[in-house]
Amino acid sequence: MKLKITIISLVLFSLAIGFQEQKELPEGFVYAKNVIPDLNVELRYYTTHNFVGDTIDGYKANSLIITKETAEALKKVQHDLQQQNLCLKVYDGYRPQRAVNHFMRWAKDLNDTINKQQFYPDVEKRYLFQEEYIATRSGHSRGSTLDLTIINGITSEPLDMGSPYDFFGKKSWVNHEDLTEIQKANRRLLQEVMLKHNFRNYAKEWWHFTLRWEPFPDTYFDFEIE
Repeated sequence: MKLKITIISLVLFSLAIGFQEQKELPEGFVYAKNVIPDLNVELRYYTTHNFVGDTIDGYKANSLIITKETAEALKKVQHDLQQQNLCLKVYDGYRPQRAVNHFMRWAKDLNDTINKQQFYPDVEKRYLFQEEYIATRSGHSRGSTLDLTIINGITSEPLDMGSPYDFFGKKSWVNHEDLTEIQKANRRLLQEVMLKHNFRNYAKEWWHFTLRWEPFPDTYFDFEIE
């Protein structure tokens, strides 16, 4: 009996520690997995697998943070997809302003092109600002913008969207024509399910969506992701 009590106590203690590791967020923000526990999250800017080739300032954990309204809408998207044995995979959500500043510094260093071949093979780095791939502010910093895709619910493999996430080029445009019928159908599915639940897209990035009537349309936050 004492052994059982000890085991239960250890489990409860571990859970308590886990909850304590989640920092208190600004009012109106939530950890997405507290709302959607089965959400697949791979914050690329917490890794080196991104166009910069390094972990980005402000990303200290693989923890998706978004506004409460965004999380509730995203939960509905996840539910709809699961009826087809599909799920969401999220690459980015809330993005601190300091991360955007990191992108700006990187863009100005024309000699740092470590991941050019993978992410922007057809764009000269000096033109990234001019062609609006890099900006001084991002809607992500308002907390209601997401970068995401659809994955197979059994294998967790992403559906073929015709270009990788964060690829700088015309083949990432939502209505790019030089795609296979399967790629077009996959993009159409993503666009339709997101629109159904009040997310508007960005025409030049098939993965990018912002919640309509977002709660902080004019505020750019800078708290770290922990």
